[in-house]
Amino acid sequence: MIRTLAALVLVASFAPAGDVEWSAHRGGPARTGNIDGKPGPAQPKVLWVHRSKEQFLAPLSVGDDRLFATVMGPFNSGAIKALDLAAEKPPIWLKGAPGIKLPTVGSPAVSGGRVVFGEGMHQTDGSALHCLRAGDGRPLWRLDVPGELVHIEASPSIAGGRVFAGAGSGGVICVDLNQVTLNGKDLSAADAEKEIDGLWKKMVDAYEIEKKKDPDFAIPPNEAALPRPAPKVLWQSGKGAWHVDAPVLVAGDKVYVASAFLDKERLGERALFCLSSVDGKELWKAPLKFNAWAGATLAGDKVLVPCSTIRYDPKDVPTAKGELVAIKAADGKVEWRKDTNGALLATAAVVGDVAILCDTEGQIRAFDTKSGTQKWASKCGAAFFAGAAVAGDTIFGADIDGVVHSVSLADGKSRWNLDLGTDATVHAPGMVYGSPLLHGGKVYVATANLEGKAAGGETVVVCIGEGK
Repeated sequence: MIRTLAALVLVASFAPAGDVEWSAHRGGPARTGNIDGKPGPAQPKVLWVHRSKEQFLAPLSVGDDRLFATVMGPFNSGAIKALDLAAEKPPIWLKGAPGIKLPTVGSPAVSGGRVVFGEGMHQTDGSALHCLRAGDGRPLWRLDVPGELVHIEASPSIAGGRVFAGAGSGGVICVDLNQVTLNGKDLSAADAEKEIDGLWKKMVDAYEIEKKKDPDFAIPPNEAALPRPAPKVLWQSGKGAWHVDAPVLVAGDKVYVASAFLDKERLGERALFCLSSVDGKELWKAPLKFNAWAGATLAGDKVLVPCSTIRYDPKDVPTAKGELVAIKAADGKVEWRKDTNGALLATAAVVGDVAILCDTEGQIRAFDTKSGTQKWASKCGAAFFAGAAVAGDTIFGADIDGVVHSVSLADGKSRWNLDLGTDATVHAPGMVYGSPLLHGGKVYVATANLEGKAAGGETVVVCIGEGK
């Protein structure tokens, strides 16, 4: 059994080494939190810690030599920062207000040297989809999306030169990654980038001249003064009818969209929709019993949809229920469904014919994707709001008490755990909402302290490597 499951991992679909394309939630359609196939540490050692007062609610993303993290700051402000993958250093760059106006709680998609992410969260109105240059954070384009309860709070997906993003009550939006409008002109994104870089150089040159003339009154250039191209919108579906807070799944020529029904506001539709990626037309719809806040995962010829009776609220955990639904990708027919005593708030991670789920009962569970049969369940600790990262023969999860767990893919047996609150190097209690990231053989995890025992305390991004 161990050899079989390990072999499945080795043949799983990973991007080639060195080709870092974190183009979708949790790295891609299988949602494994890993794209290079390198297994994580057999024994844990904290290699570095980035300390902050900001809230890390979203999973981290990776691109080349850096880690990308969206954060929520004081007074529900939003920002994104790029961190060095290899060591604890000040952020390579940080972008926030005035360019980003709302909280940022969805992980970025990274592709072709660009970082794409949205702003806003459940209670906010109006949103924006941002595209920044990965190297220095320079804004490349921005799409403003107005409307009541419109927010982009989950990771977008980049595929085929297009960006797909859920927008709350704005439904799903598809924009062209490479075509923009600037000053009334249609341009390629590359030409717009060159034009903006030219304007920035003029601003810098003018500042240097003024600084020599009168250094006390010279005003440094500000990116807010640069023009802001807007991407070409190709289609928008479900506006005013759905409520899409989950990451969309793009697979081939189809887009799978989990829409929720908001009980308090009495709006939205609780279902999984399959759309044409070309024009956004609905191909089929599968009603759901509970809301699917985590979105769907591709599992061969089907998609897996974890569902929950609650949102990400610790006080609701004792009464939480869930369901895992397997839906045929071609026509929307339900192949099997499994009720769970705990809620399933994170996407399933799929390796071969095994689906890994984390639940609010503190369990990591493995299901057979073909039949829905549970292979094993491992009780780890506190409730899981975050999902699992998988590579080699090992699974990595992190619970809302800030404990990182490593278990065997074959049978769920514990290999190690690391308490971020008590570890001598970290010593920072916190809650983990965003699923761990596994890259280069290291585990990266971040915490939030909006509530709980350490509310208002220090938060961290932690790199865990091989120990002895």
